[in-house]
Amino acid sequence: MIRTVLTEIGIFLIPFAVYALFLAATRSGLFARSSWPVTIVSRLALVAVALVIAGLIGLAQFSGGGPDSTYVPAHIENGKFVPGTER
Repeated sequence: MIRTVLTEIGIFLIPFAVYALFLAATRSGLFARSSWPVTIVSRLALVAVALVIAGLIGLAQFSGGGPDSTYVPAHIENGKFVPGTER
């Protein structure tokens, strides 16, 4: 669960990191307040939210077992731990 949350946070930060790299490459003052106007930050936030939504849809669509699979929970057989599987 924490891996999924951290992945989505990372995906959210991608547009801001790309813009920061752009500012660094153009030597426009990465930490200058004038380099981060509200319009640019709001557009970056909208793109970030769209990326997160796309990531969540992709995660829901392409992860997990198939529609006809059956989950067998973790159990102990002959004194040994057998992890859960999907069959």
